[in-house]
Amino acid sequence: MRLHRPAAERGRTAIGWLDSRHSFSFGDYQDETWMGFRALRVINDDLVEGGQGFGTHGHRDMEIITWPLDGILTHRDSTGGGGDLRHGDVQVMTAGSGIRHSEFNGSPSERSRFLQMWILPDRRGETPVYGQAHVPPEARAGRWATLAAGGGRPAALAIAADAAVMVASLSPGQRLAHALATGRHAWLQVARGSVEVDGQALAEGDGLAISEEPGLAVTAVTAAEVVLFDLA
Repeated sequence: MRLHRPAAERGRTAIGWLDSRHSFSFGDYQDETWMGFRALRVINDDLVEGGQGFGTHGHRDMEIITWPLDGILTHRDSTGGGGDLRHGDVQVMTAGSGIRHSEFNGSPSERSRFLQMWILPDRRGETPVYGQAHVPPEARAGRWATLAAGGGRPAALAIAADAAVMVASLSPGQRLAHALATGRHAWLQVARGSVEVDGQALAEGDGLAISEEPGLAVTAVTAAEVVLFDLA
């Protein structure tokens, strides 16, 4: 089974300093058809104007993964974690029993764009944890680099969920496959460029859900960056 989520049909929040596209229901955008996929609850593609951002606010019982695409993202949180993130840096917050944080565009003039992704945890009430790691270009060029994963899987950062979040950068014509174990599911999000998945065309911002299949193969049409979720 495959279900296409076209970029143009996503929800949108546009409030001057923020232009955010929502693959799933979020905030004021509510769509019962798109409440999430498996444990994947949020994929927001956020564009933030220079010097602007999200003031201190709270979360709980959610694994929050952030992958910057352009510009600088500055993070501070109640665990004492924080720093500036650029493309190639991944951030994970295990919100657990409760965490408060702020996120701002670290540049006074240039826009910041990032993907923020939320995954439901396997366990509630965990101790809040912040993590940040760098994933160099060579680790994701033409292959999957695992940004975050649970269950002891090798990854840049750990999460408290039975899931893996991977990224790959592909040159035009380059092909990359991923096998799904029995009972596993996948969501592919096109962060940049355009690709084909087993012959199905996907544009920037598109998503594709995959279930009851042995895997998928992604071929870049243009230079592309894709994020893949392997889910229970």
